Amino acid sequence: MVLHRKNALFYRTMNGARVGDLFMSLIHTCDLTGVNAFDYLVELLRHPKELAANPSEWMPWNYGDTLARSREG
Repeated sequence: MVLHRKNALFYRTMNGARVGDLFMSLIHTCDLTGVNAFDYLVELLRHPKELAANPSEWMPWNYGDTLARSREG
């Protein structure tokens, strides 16, 4: 996290900094909940329509249950 803060000084735009912060927040939340961040982000990319329809169901702490339900149906 400290390295991200240092690297954030060199973002070209404020939007780039916001996007970087968003991803760092998701990655850190995955770490806190014991979820593999890479697998989580890959699944978000694989399910864009479901994610847009119900973003709260795809948070790191409950995306596994949502993924299991989507594979059943």
